[in-house]
Amino acid sequence: MERFRNKVALVTGGRSGIGRAIARRLESEGAKVFTAQRGKDDEFESISVDFADPSSAAALVEEVAGRAGRIDVLVNNAGMMQEVLAEDMSLEEWERNITVNLTTPFMLIKAALPHLRAVGGSIVNIGSTEGLGSNPKHAAYCASKAGLHGLTRAIAIDHSPEGVRCNAVAPGWIDTDLNMDFIESMPDPTSFKAGLGRIHPVGRTGTPEEVASLVVWLASEEAGFVTGQVWTVDGGRMSKLSLPG
Repeated sequence: MERFRNKVALVTGGRSGIGRAIARRLESEGAKVFTAQRGKDDEFESISVDFADPSSAAALVEEVAGRAGRIDVLVNNAGMMQEVLAEDMSLEEWERNITVNLTTPFMLIKAALPHLRAVGGSIVNIGSTEGLGSNPKHAAYCASKAGLHGLTRAIAIDHSPEGVRCNAVAPGWIDTDLNMDFIESMPDPTSFKAGLGRIHPVGRTGTPEEVASLVVWLASEEAGFVTGQVWTVDGGRMSKLSLPG
């Protein structure tokens, strides 16, 4: 399929993990893909951006639009996470998390809306199951992802009448390089990996490509009647009630 022939997509944080899988899938279906992150990406047209500076958003959008002539798809994937108790987190750390995970995506959406409106484009925000629940020591991350889910609904309500759809995907445990490195850091990686599988009804963790499949569908015209939704991709984990023992 080439659902994105002659279309232009901007994927933030597209150099690795879920972002890389999304960028590859969009390109395989005909899109001209730009990735944006700190540093260079040799696989796609790449723009180096520090997402801790929300003022970078407008310049990024205008550079992509200037080079490609249009923007059809915006995927807000770039993010960060810190593991620290709320009482031990400084205001500066809190603000950096909120900026990278929520404020900069807002600014990117704001800058991209005129371009998306012109072509009937689509926004997909990468949220998290931690916008719905929480792991320990993730106060700022959870707050920012819950905010991103709320922003998704608000943008859909305001701009779907103009032809711009906005949805979010909330991944659970996905086998990104970062998560695999975390598993390997455990005293018994094999046992830890098996334990992760047991907390998921499907019996395993997810892949970046599985997240990308949903993101690309949401961005496509096949999902033309879908907007303002948060789609959970977690192997059923959030639906599973815990039992004692």
